[in-house]
Amino acid sequence: MTAGPEPMSEAARAALNRELSELRGERAKVAATLDDADEPGDRADQADELQRATEAERLDARIEEIEGRLREASAAGPPSNGTIGVGSTVGVRFGDGTESTLHIGELADADDPALVTVDSPLGRALLGHAAGDSVAYATPLGRTTAVVLSVGAGGGS
Repeated sequence: MTAGPEPMSEAARAALNRELSELRGERAKVAATLDDADEPGDRADQADELQRATEAERLDARIEEIEGRLREASAAGPPSNGTIGVGSTVGVRFGDGTESTLHIGELADADDPALVTVDSPLGRALLGHAAGDSVAYATPLGRTTAVVLSVGAGGGS
């Protein structure tokens, strides 16, 4: 990622807000099952209670992560035209000469094979760049490059 807070498209913001709402609902269900009794019960009860508490902690961490990302995006403002940010649609030419249109998103989506997350090496390399820029990034086979052909607003998550 770039040095400052990353801008986020409205579509990406909406996707994170949906996930946040779902996580809060799931967290409320888990919290309702946590036992406040003073007597610990048998080992199975203790193990089940520990598992639910661990799940609550996992949910709390993800909720905090999303809230932080939404605050950061608010501070950054909307993505600027012509600069790659979360939600951008990007045309790129890879080092081997192939061209592709990609969507830059926060969350992986199995239904969108063109989605590149901001946490991936290519996603991190592209953020903040504009058409005409060349970026280098790591792949399992070593470092490679891509040239940004075009940047547009998109509906990525």
